[in-house]
Amino acid sequence: MNREEIMNILPHRDDMLLVEEAYLEDGAAHGRYTVRGDEFFLRGHFPGNPVVPGVILCEMLAQSACVLLAAGQSEGCTPFFTSMNNVKFKNPVRPGDTFETRCVITREKKPFYFCAGEGYVDGKLCVKAEFSFALVKND
Repeated sequence: MNREEIMNILPHRDDMLLVEEAYLEDGAAHGRYTVRGDEFFLRGHFPGNPVVPGVILCEMLAQSACVLLAAGQSEGCTPFFTSMNNVKFKNPVRPGDTFETRCVITREKKPFYFCAGEGYVDGKLCVKAEFSFALVKND
């Protein structure tokens, strides 16, 4: 999926759409985002030594997990985080890095989806987490 196709599934837009491309393989969602260095979340984190904040890495995982939803399944809904567990940060992600994710849905009890995800740069694990989200109908 390219950016346009991802926007058909996710309600996120600039500056919060944090998946540039995604694909499904062997039941897992894979996403990719190249950190340009001019993103809003790098301006103060940390001056002279920019590092992508952990909460943003978790958001990238969650956005890539949403591509596992069937087309139309999330239409008229907003995905909201409901939990994050066992989050581990292993290596920093910096400007110029391409952050690649792999996420699976481990269980679902609609409207809740439970996931496990990992994020890598050049094959090195940067973050891993278990998380859940709910698809909430828009008013």
